[in-house]
Amino acid sequence: MTTPDTQRPRTGADILRTALRRNIGAMAWGTVLMGLYQAGETAFPIALGLIVEHTLRDRSLGALGLSIAALAVIITTVSLSWRFGMRILQKANTTEAHRWRVRVAACGLQPVARRTDLKSGEVLTIATEDADQTADIIEVVPLLISSLVAVAVAAVALALADIRLGLLVIVGTVAILSILSVLSRRIGSSTHEQQARVARAGAKVADLISGLRPLHGFGGNHAAFRSYRQVSTEARLQAVTVARVNGAYEGTALALNAVLAGAVTLTAGMLAFDGRINIGELVMAVGLAQFIMEPLKLFSQMPKYVMIARASAERMALVLAAPPVTTPGTELPAAGGGLQVDGVRHGTLRHLKFTVPAGEFVAIAAYQPRAAADLASVLAMNVPPDAYEGVVRVGGRELAELSVEGVREHLLVNPYDGEIFAGTLRTNIDPSGTSRTVPEAVEASMLADVVALHREGLDYGVRDRGANLSGGQRQRLSLARALAADTDVLVLHDPTTAVDAVTEQLIARRVAELRRGRTTVVITSSPALLDAADRVLVLDEGVITAENTHRQLLATDDDYCLAVAR
Repeated sequence: MTTPDTQRPRTGADILRTALRRNIGAMAWGTVLMGLYQAGETAFPIALGLIVEHTLRDRSLGALGLSIAALAVIITTVSLSWRFGMRILQKANTTEAHRWRVRVAACGLQPVARRTDLKSGEVLTIATEDADQTADIIEVVPLLISSLVAVAVAAVALALADIRLGLLVIVGTVAILSILSVLSRRIGSSTHEQQARVARAGAKVADLISGLRPLHGFGGNHAAFRSYRQVSTEARLQAVTVARVNGAYEGTALALNAVLAGAVTLTAGMLAFDGRINIGELVMAVGLAQFIMEPLKLFSQMPKYVMIARASAERMALVLAAPPVTTPGTELPAAGGGLQVDGVRHGTLRHLKFTVPAGEFVAIAAYQPRAAADLASVLAMNVPPDAYEGVVRVGGRELAELSVEGVREHLLVNPYDGEIFAGTLRTNIDPSGTSRTVPEAVEASMLADVVALHREGLDYGVRDRGANLSGGQRQRLSLARALAADTDVLVLHDPTTAVDAVTEQLIARRVAELRRGRTTVVITSSPALLDAADRVLVLDEGVITAENTHRQLLATDDDYCLAVAR
């Protein structure tokens, strides 16, 4: 049975309610302790007023000692209640932020993508900053309640001295919060826009860094930099707007709090001058007027933090509430099965049709790179089955009928730009640590020379995105990872574009040997891989226009010779 905490939240309000419900115990204890802290803070000027009054009246050392002991108890209570109250609340806050970070990350890493217009950089911002700001609601509510306790205790204490002082605090607090609530809504909308723009800037720079080498290659780095600078400038201007609104909010709150404190002090002075309150009550009123500024400041800031938390929760809901792009099936393909593409229309593909029987090594020579990319996307299920015409079958079953786990277990499509992760050569080749063919994959991909260069061998450290490896080494590492997976059906997209011709020849021969008896499709224009294949399919203008061995096509097809000869 699905519990409320595991259901998919539909709105930011759902996320906030879930966070509050999940931490109700910690928040209750935190509220009690922080309320005790604020009550102790409020009791301090009250105690001072009573001490002054009794000292002037009784002039007794015993009464003075008792008063000092009472102050010590109040100070100890204030110190311990703050210490333990904030410990409880901050632990709950960080734990809740961790839960939402993990949930957003898990959502972004699901094999079935969700229908969002967010880039990976934006999802990263949501999984970090927005998750943290949403979890702040765990601290905001107890602090809001404890501040209200402090204001209420101060109002009651002042009302006991003179009803006008108590009413002044209550009316002034309501007026301050009414004014600041208007500004807090402005902060919420401005912050939401700033978070979106910063996330877009982060996504842009992540894309630029990942494509930096190609950009340098064709001289597009300056244009790309100008594009990023424009996006970053928009984020900066929005940040300035948020800072301006925050400044206005903070300044207004401080001014209003000071006006209220001043009004209480002046009113108490006038009442004392008229003899309506005694000296002890005047001391208490002046002390409370000074003290009340702190809880009022905290109290007046809470609406701002609530709006920020709500804006962040709404952004998280964009990811968590987004529906999947497709609903996978539940069937499993037959083990050792082949691959069939039947009448597929997508992008540049026009009624594409071909069959690769189980155990065959087939190369596809795509004359147009876009067609190769479209085919790889369809086979990798980056395009949902209901988003294109025709069907793709793996092991005799249509992709739409198969579970994601079944597809991943039997079919692997290795892109030409496979990501390299921070870690080691070994963890990049075998992330799960379960492959039994790592040595064979290393040999077949010609990665053995890279391993031999370092005394750590396969435990050699790899930086993020393979920054300490050459382009050819990164490509061979990606190929080794695909081969180590040892799937029934393997699709390789341009696996040797960054290696030299001699290495390419060796890779082609060894991949063919390693994959003998298992279905392998290589989308490539490499003569070495085309020659190693059992059969070559020519993909031109979205359809298969010829098929034969590489050497037969070279002998009979002039267009093929022109396309693949180097």
